Amino acid sequence: MSVVDRYAPQSGDLSYDVESYDLVIGYRVRTNRLEGVATIVAVAREAVSSFALDLVGLRTSRVRVDGASARFSAGPRVLRVTLPRALAAGDRFEVEVTYAGAPAPRRSRWGTLGWEELTDGALVAGQPTGAPTWFPCNDRPDNRARMRLEITVDEGYVAAATGVAGPSVRRGGRVTTTFVSDVPTATYLAAVHVGRYRTRQLEGTGDSLVPAVTVTAPPGLSAAVDRAFATVPGMLRAFDRFFGPYPQQVCTLVVTADELEIPLEAQGLAVFGMNHLVPAAQRLVAHELAHQWFGNSVGIARWSDIWLNEGFACYAEWLWSETSGGASVESCVADFYARLAAKPRDLLLVDPGPDDMFDDRVYKRGALTLHALRRTLGDDAFFELLRSWTAEHRHALVTTDDFRAAVEHAGGADAAAVLSRWIDDEALPARP
Repeated sequence: MSVVDRYAPQSGDLSYDVESYDLVIGYRVRTNRLEGVATIVAVAREAVSSFALDLVGLRTSRVRVDGASARFSAGPRVLRVTLPRALAAGDRFEVEVTYAGAPAPRRSRWGTLGWEELTDGALVAGQPTGAPTWFPCNDRPDNRARMRLEITVDEGYVAAATGVAGPSVRRGGRVTTTFVSDVPTATYLAAVHVGRYRTRQLEGTGDSLVPAVTVTAPPGLSAAVDRAFATVPGMLRAFDRFFGPYPQQVCTLVVTADELEIPLEAQGLAVFGMNHLVPAAQRLVAHELAHQWFGNSVGIARWSDIWLNEGFACYAEWLWSETSGGASVESCVADFYARLAAKPRDLLLVDPGPDDMFDDRVYKRGALTLHALRRTLGDDAFFELLRSWTAEHRHALVTTDDFRAAVEHAGGADAAAVLSRWIDDEALPARP
């Protein structure tokens, strides 16, 4: 198996690309029991006689390839499948994996990731390598695929997941809901959340300017949810102006009855803990919504470019703060530049290393980089750059070099030099 990404060298297989996942999952909260059948359509990139799927902590009972039984061996992290017949580059094939078990987070250098039990439900924290804790996949950030998720839970529970939700079907004390995502989705951005929730449309959304926003939350938190998300229509209008039209098929906000350390984004979806329903968490709401443009639509092909996700979402926090009457962008720049200056200056934004890819310096230095470009280009050219970036790379993969080219096109060699000073050197440039 070829090494896919040096930040996550044990994840993914470069010998093939997945085109679509069709997941049929049954989950019982009380026993934490998951049963699934994953049907995966893929295309070989090279001649292959076997291939690997990432799968962690769940037991595989059967694998079929193009309808025929296939031999397989399961390790702690990888399910290796031997093909009934060798494939040539360009050959399309279909894999069906039947699996089950008690899903649990996996341990990683970034903490525990993946499927997580709540007090009365479950959630998925996929970034960056948590997806294999609940379905077999080619866990590469550059291998995005269409997804269909058919999820069955016990009566009294509600599932929210990646994709457009279809009608729920009740049968034998269980509820099945199907979610379909026609936009290419990275495995780390696929999510399922289960709880005793109620789903409704957020007031003030669903008109010609603001996409319909679905809120899935415990009924007892309805009033707190309404207060916390009252600003969401305004955020979406502002981000439409700054970044271009909302790029996802859906906009779903999930709130758990548990407290969470941080909110989590997924494709067209974000989950918050009940502790985030406070005014101080407004910046987090803005951050997760901004990821629908930066990270979830305009996606990174390799983890070393994580600043293209997090720096942009962090700058969106500052833009919303000023737009909503809070601290100005200049005030945020001054504050966070001072904090950054007090920290070690040993991080290279263009390649922070796997241990530091989620370091706060990536977020804040990334945002300061954008402000330096704004000061260089001027507001009109800067926001036109952002809108062009999201439009030209909608649901596509990008690298930092792609952004360099866009900056140079927008502002010439001077703008490219400013960008380079902020991302290619450890030294901290002067405050923009």
